[in-house]
Amino acid sequence: MTTVTIRDIDVKFPFTPYDIQKDYMTKVIECLDTHRNGILESPTGTGKTLSLLCASLAWLENRKKQFEAQTPQLQVESFLRKCDKSFEENENSPPLITVPKIVYSSRTHTQLQQAMQEMKRTAYSHMRACVLGSREQMCIDQDVIMEKNASLKVNMCHSMVKKNQCRCYNRVEGFRDAPPLSDLTIVDMEDIVSLGRADDFCPYYMARELKMEADVIFMPYNYLLDPRMSKSLGVELHENIIIFDEAHNIEKVCEDSVSVQIKTGDIDNAVEDVAAVQDLLMSGRHLDVEEVSFTPRQLNTFKEMLIEFKEQLHDVTLVQLALEGTVFDGDYIFTILEKAGITDQNCSGVADLVDNILDFLASTRLLQKSAYGLQLISNLLFIVFYKRGPEFKQKVKDSFKVQVENEQTTWFNKSKFSQYSQFSQSQTERGRVLNFWCFCPGFGMKILLDRNIHCVILTSGTLAPLKPLISELEIDIGVRIENPHIVDGDQVCVKILSKGPDMELLNSNFQNRNNPKYLQSLGLVISNLIRIIPDGVLIFFPSYVIMEKSIQQWQSTGIWDAINATKPIYIEPKDKISFNNAMVDYYAKIQDPSYKGAIFMGVCRGKVSEGLDFADINGRAVFITGLPYPPLKDPKIILKKRYLDFRHARDKEYLKGDEWYSLEATRAINQAIGRVIRHKDDYGAIILLDARFSNPRVKSNLSLWLRQHITDMKNFGEIIRNVRTFFQQAQEKMPQVETKTIVIEQLIEMEASTSGDNLVRIHTRKSDSLEGSPSKRMR
Repeated sequence: MTTVTIRDIDVKFPFTPYDIQKDYMTKVIECLDTHRNGILESPTGTGKTLSLLCASLAWLENRKKQFEAQTPQLQVESFLRKCDKSFEENENSPPLITVPKIVYSSRTHTQLQQAMQEMKRTAYSHMRACVLGSREQMCIDQDVIMEKNASLKVNMCHSMVKKNQCRCYNRVEGFRDAPPLSDLTIVDMEDIVSLGRADDFCPYYMARELKMEADVIFMPYNYLLDPRMSKSLGVELHENIIIFDEAHNIEKVCEDSVSVQIKTGDIDNAVEDVAAVQDLLMSGRHLDVEEVSFTPRQLNTFKEMLIEFKEQLHDVTLVQLALEGTVFDGDYIFTILEKAGITDQNCSGVADLVDNILDFLASTRLLQKSAYGLQLISNLLFIVFYKRGPEFKQKVKDSFKVQVENEQTTWFNKSKFSQYSQFSQSQTERGRVLNFWCFCPGFGMKILLDRNIHCVILTSGTLAPLKPLISELEIDIGVRIENPHIVDGDQVCVKILSKGPDMELLNSNFQNRNNPKYLQSLGLVISNLIRIIPDGVLIFFPSYVIMEKSIQQWQSTGIWDAINATKPIYIEPKDKISFNNAMVDYYAKIQDPSYKGAIFMGVCRGKVSEGLDFADINGRAVFITGLPYPPLKDPKIILKKRYLDFRHARDKEYLKGDEWYSLEATRAINQAIGRVIRHKDDYGAIILLDARFSNPRVKSNLSLWLRQHITDMKNFGEIIRNVRTFFQQAQEKMPQVETKTIVIEQLIEMEASTSGDNLVRIHTRKSDSLEGSPSKRMR
């Protein structure tokens, strides 16, 4: 363990940090010292997470010492017990140092699990940490687990807790301070779920208890940015430190967290639920519900509002030829709701009524209702009436668009609850869709910042360009860094190949992606290159559709068999359990000396490309077969580009729509490339198999550390020679890494293994071979 002093803070680090790590930690501590927000970019493989944890925890530990030095010990104990973060000062008292918590967020539970494991290996493992998750991941009550509807699952839990009917919840307080839980300082998802099962306490509510005295709270960042979610979790953010790790998707999450889609069928569902509650109240059969907090008259008024809301959507005259559909400024949502009878004056009462109905539906066993329509209405009202007044309405107008369209894929059927079906769509009437879309990430970020945060740190390996990101988030940034990579030039081989061995142009654009000649040439490139690349190889496609089309073509021509004969192939499944199994088998094949490695085929923005670690032999090369542009004719994409063009005309710090569109593709590629080259002694090849990578605009959006190593290959023979030479020299120069047993639950989505029984380790489970017919593996 090494101690390095940064801004008067002694930071304990597992080894002597490199200069880029010290630079990064300096910026982290600067953010914390000065209460300034920061955007910190450091490539994957540079020890970003370790540096982030060590710097922030060292600062927090020092802050605690300062706090304790100024306050008598008895006061310290009292305040720490009663307060989450601070205490009120007397008017004449000198300013007191407060001790914030660190709220550490990342995109997935996998990434959070990895960060918590990293924290356990630091000198700060004595500090307390817990993780917050959803009921889907943490609930162990069988009745709630069996409920498939997420909204109803939440309401069932609320009702059982309120009625004191959940035995697991009732055991939380008794086990909070008892071993073995009390012996743990860092309690991760696996710990709390397994202990909850063993001692029959609720992991979900236990985590909420543990956060009260935790120094660090780990949670997915959509929980933070979704205002309803953060409220329901009871996360206190006032004067606390917010860290967004892997923040390259932060703009989209900010937008999505305050966007709502409602179909007329959802409104029908809400009307049916209200009518069912009315019927139950009138029958007098609701005796299993202790308290009813609404009247039949209120229900009838609300039902009429819903019916009128639906009629307003059908009254909108649709523009038939516009790809983006019929679009209004964001404040049109107030017009629609006002015509339905929901205004600034009564919105709070209506929102409370909806929530009370949801609680009632969860409380009674006489009605088995999904309540998804009512939940959507509740979400819409929460966002639309988050604040009041003309300034807020102007912000909604500028930040949102209201889009109305016909339902594209289905016709609404009458409800199975026939006694209420007079409110349903007829079978010949086409449904409408209301999209309330946010295009300003700053709107969602502002909701977070309004809670008086100590500071916000945004960090990732792929944040650049930083200026437009800062503009879109509408956040004051006082600290920033763009780190280079930690590896030398001879550890990375980056090649662009524009034509295959048959001189066919490699281009996966919409016009060419189904071209058999192109697909054949792409397959020939891959089948030849993998013969000279050792160990594991990752191949990323722009989309599932293109991946499936490529595989079908290769299967019909024998290329698939040629690839599979060299290295067994695994395909990224869409479902979680199959994904677990595929990952287990892939890693097993890599470690099996009877094989020459393995291939994992996935898609950009998929699970494999976004969050997993393929260090050393697990990923010696990554192939990118095309540019994953968003669907050009998607209405939301059209409107986002138009929004950015509008903002750019007024503020040049914003990207133009086309620039954003191009950046969306290359950011996904940068993330996929980041799966290899995971530490200073790692090495690997990055093969870009699309002629468009030679375009200067596309190159300029690739990661800065990558661009200096890119070489355009003149022909196929040249890339074969270059790649072969690279690996020969790298294997001679770089130290041989000892093969280690991989603990799979640290590498794959926690959502797929929350039952506890599905957690799989390679050393306890023999792989089920996926060899056999390729078509069988695809299934």
